[in-house]
Amino acid sequence: MIPVPSNTRVWLAAGVTDMRRGFNTLAAQAQQVLAEDPYSGHMFVFRGRRGDLIKIIWWDTQGACLFTKRLERGRFVWPAAKDGKVSLSPSQLSMLLEGIDWRMPQKTWRPLKVG
Repeated sequence: MIPVPSNTRVWLAAGVTDMRRGFNTLAAQAQQVLAEDPYSGHMFVFRGRRGDLIKIIWWDTQGACLFTKRLERGRFVWPAAKDGKVSLSPSQLSMLLEGIDWRMPQKTWRPLKVG
């Protein structure tokens, strides 16, 4: 798992991204389209057209990181918007990377009484 500091913001780029892009062109997209600084330490998540591949860019104060994950079965859950951005918590990012629907997570059942 990616070591995400607690104060890190996670941004999903809504819509579809060309997955041939590397860190530099994804950073430019984060700056121009999402209106965010790609060197801020925030994570930017992009999804391909088929929905089974995502790329995450992140500046960790030492250098540029580019993470890629492809699901063998299924698709990553993504917002329906064609453009814009969505903010996630680090725990929602963990669910996304596991292929879980991060939008409406199920809470653990809690007993109503003891015994």
